[in-house]
This record gives sequence, structure tokens and C-alpha cells, in this order.
Amino acid sequence: MQISGLVFAGFTRRVAAIHRDSGQFVWTWKAPRTGYITLLLDGDRLIVSVNGHLHALDALTGRLLWTNDLPGFGTGIASLASVRGGSSDPIPALGASQDAQHVSHQCATLG
Repeated sequence: MQISGLVFAGFTRRVAAIHRDSGQFVWTWKAPRTGYITLLLDGDRLIVSVNGHLHALDALTGRLLWTNDLPGFGTGIASLASVRGGSSDPIPALGASQDAQHVSHQCATLG
């Protein structure tokens, strides 16, 4: 199994890796605290933020790699970013951006 064959979902305190072709669970993980789940796929790691706490999971197995309680940061919905968390190929990303701008322009022209 490769990471590209997985889709990740998070709800309340649970995170799951789902096989993108079959829809079957590959693994599930339960966070120690309840709260809104924010996910970031960072290469081979799935970074999970739950209610002010950060966890890194092995994306293929769901094994917990580390936890950081982020003391002093508070709680709520997190914003996560990583150089590995986006497309490494700028051409498709640029094309998608240009398509979105074109559609936006067409909508503005019609409206």
C-alpha cells in the first residue's frame, strides 16, 4: 500500500485512513481528547491537531510518532502548513488556479 492509495478523514476524536479505491478502512486512530480534527498530510506523516494538541501519525500505519501539547497556544480550529503538505509539482497547481480565475471572471461577467 502506498500513501497515494489512501484518503484521510477526521471527526470529533477519530482519524481514519481509507483505501481510496475500495472505501475500506486501512487503520483508525483515537485521539486522547475530543475536539475538532484538523489534518495535514506531510509526506509520510499525518499531522493531526485536536483541541490545542498536535500529534504526528505514520500515514501508512496510523502509529503515533509524537505528541506536542502546544502549551500556551490555546484551543480551537488549527491552521496547519508544511512545505511537504502541498503539491510538489507547481504546474498542475498553477493550472487549477488559472482555471478557477477563469471561472470566477466568467461568473463576474455574467452577473
